[in-house]
Amino acid sequence: MPAQTLVSKAASPAARHDMSVILVTGSYDHEIRFWEAWSGICSRTIARTGEAGQVNRLAISPDKRLLAAAIHKKVNIYEIGSASSDPIVTLEGHTLNVTSVSFHSEGKWLVTGSEDGTIKIWDLRTSHLHRTYDNSAPVNDVCVHPNQGELISCDQAGSIKQWDLSENVCSHELTPAGDIPIRSVSLAADGSFLVAGNNKGNCYVWKVNDEKDSELPRFQAVTKFHAHNKYLTRCLLSPDAKYLATCSADTTVKVWSISQNYEFKQEKVLVGHQRWVWDCAFSADSAYLVTASSDHTARLWEMASGESVRQYNGHHKAAVCCALHDGAS
Repeated sequence: MPAQTLVSKAASPAARHDMSVILVTGSYDHEIRFWEAWSGICSRTIARTGEAGQVNRLAISPDKRLLAAAIHKKVNIYEIGSASSDPIVTLEGHTLNVTSVSFHSEGKWLVTGSEDGTIKIWDLRTSHLHRTYDNSAPVNDVCVHPNQGELISCDQAGSIKQWDLSENVCSHELTPAGDIPIRSVSLAADGSFLVAGNNKGNCYVWKVNDEKDSELPRFQAVTKFHAHNKYLTRCLLSPDAKYLATCSADTTVKVWSISQNYEFKQEKVLVGHQRWVWDCAFSADSAYLVTASSDHTARLWEMASGESVRQYNGHHKAAVCCALHDGAS
């Protein structure tokens, strides 16, 4: 379903039971909330009563069937179509906070990163741990390369690493700013370039060359720029790779347009959140952006105008993660 219908469907009674738009937020209040994106109504709450650990990151499976929630030392997998608050499986093995979670494109496996310094791959068909990579420093973010054969991670020691899934090895390592922690990484949907953001508010950009081209480095530095004066919490490329969104402790989200020669120009500053903005998610057509903030709310922004068109109220503590899936499943 095209993302323009996120807001226009407000008038449609049938929209209340439509599963084509999945919008979810997680919070330090331990709750996971599902939202009707077009009306702002909370349609389901997973309260996790009696279960310890805040929700750190969320990911929706490509087929929209499963929600993965990275919690303190584990990952809960929930069935999106179910009304139950009980996970259908819990993946346990990390010894500290799980900080990132991503699905394989076919939804057969899940990758997680943790403050315990490891990256783990889980087979969702068996719910068993398939492989562990030792990163030797707390992991802040992991994304799956579009070729599904590599992972890109970043960590507290200031490193960005490429992990080859066919071999149990780190095949490349980048340290763009010494030991300054790298907070977030994002790959273009076609794998052509990589953006990383650090604790100083700086963003670094690399062109990603084909491994088969031995004349060029795998990661070719093309530019860097200062995005925020305070802590950068997330950087995320839009699905069409024309925009970069950066979230910050300065309460704003900045939207940067990207030219064909990798020039980043600040297009808009999204202003409305009252406290840190922790996470963001684009709609499938790159027309909308969802954000989650310490001010207990999430917001839906229209990219064209830079206006906040919906606010999602209900969390009792900081909303620190969000996930949106409104594309074809």
